[in-house]
Amino acid sequence: MQGVFVPTYPYNFILQIITPDFQIRYNKGVINIALSRKSVEVIFHDAIQRDITTARRATLLQILWIERYLTRAQLITRVEYKLGRNCFGTSAWEDTFYRDMRVVKQAFQAADYLLDYSRSRENPGYYLHGQPALLPEFRKIIKASAAEVDQRQIDIYHQLSSTGRFRQGCAISDTARKVVAYRIRQENSKLTPQEANRIALQRAYTP
Repeated sequence: MQGVFVPTYPYNFILQIITPDFQIRYNKGVINIALSRKSVEVIFHDAIQRDITTARRATLLQILWIERYLTRAQLITRVEYKLGRNCFGTSAWEDTFYRDMRVVKQAFQAADYLLDYSRSRENPGYYLHGQPALLPEFRKIIKASAAEVDQRQIDIYHQLSSTGRFRQGCAISDTARKVVAYRIRQENSKLTPQEANRIALQRAYTP
């Protein structure tokens, strides 16, 4: 699928808010089980690979930890770029999105962060109270990358139409993904191109 470039960041924050104490509920009561963070990490990443609901919610949590003031449409676009078109479903996708966001909000609350929605014209969208528009670490990465850009390239880019800029961004992202997918198939020739492409996307957005 072609789409806009989505910034990535490790799931460290997500793992931090997962408590090492688990409760397993069954028909006769509750069992408390203490697990190490490494054990939780293995289970968590396996769940992301196998369950689309967990993958959507983990992706939403990751995106909102990096960037704030994103509308529903912007969040869905970013998630679909990573997980595939219609990953929220086709008939009741709005309900699915809001169910996911309720869980994401609870996850942030577990780490003492308040996720809210701004309706201002200047900065509409979901944001975390008391947090900057961009994660400071991610802002540093952007500044460092911008410092390496040739001014001549910037001038040429400014001459492009909005459509041309969008296509260029998609082309760069697609080329990088195809290179990774090609290398994955070299390592495992039994994989289909589609499977290699999916793994390449997963590697781009998970540590």
